[in-house]
Amino acid sequence: MTPSTLDRARELINATESVCAGDRWAAERLAECSHRLEEPLRIAIAGSLKAGKSTLLNAMVGQDIAPTDATECTRVVTWYRRGINPKVTAHYDGDRSAGIPVLRRDGHLTFDFGELTAERVDRLDVEWPARALRTTTIIDTPGTASLSRDVSALTVDMLTPDDAESGADAVVYLLRTLTNTDTSFLGRLGDSIGGDSGPLGVIGVVSRADEIGAGRMDAMMSAKQVAARFATELERTGLCQAVVPVAGLLALGARTLRQVEFVAFEALAAVPPEDLQLAMLSADRFVRAETALPVEPQLRAEILDRFGMYGIRLAVTLIRLGTSDSPTLATELVDRSGLTELRQIIDVQFGQRADQLKSHTALIALDRILSHYDSADTAALRRATAHLLADTHGFAELRLLGRLRAEETALPPAERDDLQRIIGGQGTQPWARLGIAPDDPLDLHRTAAMDEVRRWRTRAAHPLFDRQTSVACTVAARSAEGILAELGT
Repeated sequence: MTPSTLDRARELINATESVCAGDRWAAERLAECSHRLEEPLRIAIAGSLKAGKSTLLNAMVGQDIAPTDATECTRVVTWYRRGINPKVTAHYDGDRSAGIPVLRRDGHLTFDFGELTAERVDRLDVEWPARALRTTTIIDTPGTASLSRDVSALTVDMLTPDDAESGADAVVYLLRTLTNTDTSFLGRLGDSIGGDSGPLGVIGVVSRADEIGAGRMDAMMSAKQVAARFATELERTGLCQAVVPVAGLLALGARTLRQVEFVAFEALAAVPPEDLQLAMLSADRFVRAETALPVEPQLRAEILDRFGMYGIRLAVTLIRLGTSDSPTLATELVDRSGLTELRQIIDVQFGQRADQLKSHTALIALDRILSHYDSADTAALRRATAHLLADTHGFAELRLLGRLRAEETALPPAERDDLQRIIGGQGTQPWARLGIAPDDPLDLHRTAAMDEVRRWRTRAAHPLFDRQTSVACTVAARSAEGILAELGT
């Protein structure tokens, strides 16, 4: 069996340990490399100030674990990992650490820094018993357009450091408008992808999407149009592998929907539509005590805070259309929030390629360690590391998926879509790459894979194709050959 990317990375790390035996500095960093291969995939959430990063993180995890208020917490890089019990640790002043109490104020979770200030804290480590954190460590970063340049620099330094590997394997970048700050930061990420430091994948999210349509029922339709426009603009530079709109507040509310809230939505659904429409002309009017509605003002304020006007309108509409229980309503709201689509994209782009992404980051770190030594053995190991980074086919697929959004090819649109599919743009399972059903016979899988090999080898040799198109077709052919080898003959 051909060694996996992880196995080959482990072999290089072990070989380096032997060459650098007795060097404490190298031993510590090589241990970090080894640990990086075994730990969950690291996904960073980045974006401008108040883009809704913490709310989206909570929605992805399905629990309220990240503070969303504009306190010291949101100005610090925070790592969320799987733990047995909730625990928050602040690392500060270079080599010191202290436990941080977890509090709830006015119904919202926050971390109490006490006498510490954000400027002194290097990072927060949050351990939480959340199922979603078993396979993914999520990193919440300060706003890239913060009023404090030092705060913004924390995100830049963590994701695209000048003299170290990135702290993340992949990035979900939140956009509200496509500003110069956004494109500049995404450009820096793009320059580092597959290069000296950065993560291999970036997904764009049009965040707080329900606010684009001012909370109207067609808000997500408007957000999809905005996402399409952003995607078109970003395609010119290949800065994102996908752009999807997400209403993070609605997604979080839906994933944590309480029965008392469902009952409140049912009561509002029973109100004559014209009366409810009048009561919901504004948020202030909706929560006002004198507004005659069959839900107490305090509960109205709570569901407004948790779902927003769009979420309330959508929940009421779904109940009027026949949704009769809270689990069904929660599922419908999550789907319509855009979170389901985002999670699917993350799974295809990141989750199914976790080993490749982690190996890439560990190999970048290994190369930096080896660069500090000047011997024949370390030079040979560095060449082997560079060769693996350059030649591992999974990395080539990831880079090509990103480039296909930025580079024109001589392929017609339909074949361009087929190329994205065969290199894993719709999933890395053989049947997804081949565009057939998972339960189709094995012989059909083999026949389809052989057809794809012939097809893309022929395209790669086309005399009128430019070099970029030929290289893309060659990558596709190698992907098909890998499927054929996996299926056996």
